Amino acid sequence: MISRYPTRKIKVGNVEIGGDAPISVQSMTYSKTKDIKATLEQINRLYFAGADIVRVAVLDEEDANALKEIKKNSPLPVVADIHFNYKLGLKAAEAVDALRINPGNIGGKERVKAVVDACRQRNIPIRIGVNAGSLEEHLENKYGQTPKAMVESALWHIKFLEDLDFRDIKVSLKASDVQRTVEAYRMLRPLVEYPFHLGVTEAGTKFHATIKSAAAFGALLLEGIGDTMRVSITGELEEEIKVGKAILKDLGLSKEGVNIISCPTCGRIEVDLPPIVEAVEEATKNIKKPLNLAVMGCVVNAIGEAKEADVAIACGKGYGLIIKKGEIIGKYRESELLERFLEEVKKESE
Repeated sequence: MISRYPTRKIKVGNVEIGGDAPISVQSMTYSKTKDIKATLEQINRLYFAGADIVRVAVLDEEDANALKEIKKNSPLPVVADIHFNYKLGLKAAEAVDALRINPGNIGGKERVKAVVDACRQRNIPIRIGVNAGSLEEHLENKYGQTPKAMVESALWHIKFLEDLDFRDIKVSLKASDVQRTVEAYRMLRPLVEYPFHLGVTEAGTKFHATIKSAAAFGALLLEGIGDTMRVSITGELEEEIKVGKAILKDLGLSKEGVNIISCPTCGRIEVDLPPIVEAVEEATKNIKKPLNLAVMGCVVNAIGEAKEADVAIACGKGYGLIIKKGEIIGKYRESELLERFLEEVKKESE
């Protein structure tokens, strides 16, 4: 059983983060935010993929002016991502559910204070986003782009917000590699009480981003570190949510959806197993009820795994067994096995 690190609880719209709240999964649109139609289309895609929160980039005044209409029509809480121009933060705070700022590039103390005051007036939280690649110059000169520099940056900005009596905060410490990311989060965790947003920034395309995120998030979440997260994949939307939710499920931190157990391919397999597993995965992707499904290619592995599954296939040569909760319910020809299996899965999912 994973024991999560105790943190303050904040709210982004109707989504709680930290404390005993479930770990939320979020993503970011890649449309130009000023293109309201395209941005809402992407937000809706993320909503149907199961996202909890969405972030949008605010690069100019046109983007900021679009936020009110986007928020009005968004099915998800909206976070505005602000860099360099604090006035965009002031404008965004009028419309959205939270701001993400990098205090190191938004300007001096007075500008950060102005953004904090705007968020306080609307009772919306701020994510302090520290990235290894955009640290304050004096910290980078002193430490380089290291976890220590990232943590010092975060602590300085947290204290600055605390001195303004603002504690509606979450924190991210992102680098583009696993080791620095994990080390920074581990270093900061005992020092503050705020919830953490996990992410490996600029993680790359689907394959590499999945590996990096799974490695970093797995290490941290198993230690109870992390309250919300984004899997950053170049050019993907739904895939970010799919991978994020799979990480939580496979760590045992989320019970929603199907867990598929299937054999590694080897010389004992009596059927063409990969297409069967792929078909099961596709057919069950929208099931919300927690179910363990086993698709086993021979009797060696099938006996134990099938016994533990809610519904299982145990394949033999030309035939296979369907097993529910350890009980054999039928023996079927290979040609009808998948169809019968999915019928039983449907019954269990209802």
